[in-house]
Amino acid sequence: MSNIRQLRDKQPENEKITINLGFVDLGRIDLLVQEGFYSNRSDLIRTAIRNQLENHEDVVSKSLERHTMELGLRDYSVADLEAVRDAGKVLHIKVVGLARFDSGITPKLALQTIASITVLGALQASADLKKALADRIK
Repeated sequence: MSNIRQLRDKQPENEKITINLGFVDLGRIDLLVQEGFYSNRSDLIRTAIRNQLENHEDVVSKSLERHTMELGLRDYSVADLEAVRDAGKVLHIKVVGLARFDSGITPKLALQTIASITVLGALQASADLKKALADRIK
């Protein structure tokens, strides 16, 4: 008798999705499969998705960096948010710890630059700033 028990079933290595395609696109896919370019429809679709992800690798990497949670104390200054605004970007702030916003940050600047705020811990900001960002704070 073994003392080892499996606590959880192994998670699947992939997820099944469903997509809708027009008849012409589906026919073109079938033609490529028939001609031997791909082993089946799924093979072509997986390859196309991987190619698109590779084409957008920079965007994905930058997005992952922006969406990563920060641990500890994170201060946001007027200069920080102005730089984000001037770069034409928005922040998805995720902090585990304390997020502090400079008292000079206006609600207008915050609304232009902050898309969402998730803080596990404490958020320190003026009452006006919290009110302006209320629908973006999770």
